[in-house]
Amino acid sequence: MPEPEQEQHDTGTETDAQRRRRRAQFLRELNEAKALRDRVQPRRARAARMRQQMRMRTFRW
Repeated sequence: MPEPEQEQHDTGTETDAQRRRRRAQFLRELNEAKALRDRVQPRRARAARMRQQMRMRTFRW
């Protein structure tokens, strides 16, 4: 599981690399959670895909 990170949020000395690493980890976990939800609720996932496709079809620049 995730290794414990140093808490540097209080001091404000967090570097860009650390912030990007945390963001990448968050996005990985978010995508994993979405994939799990799609597997668990296939009908709802299909409906969401259809709504997204309709949104993209009707989008205007």
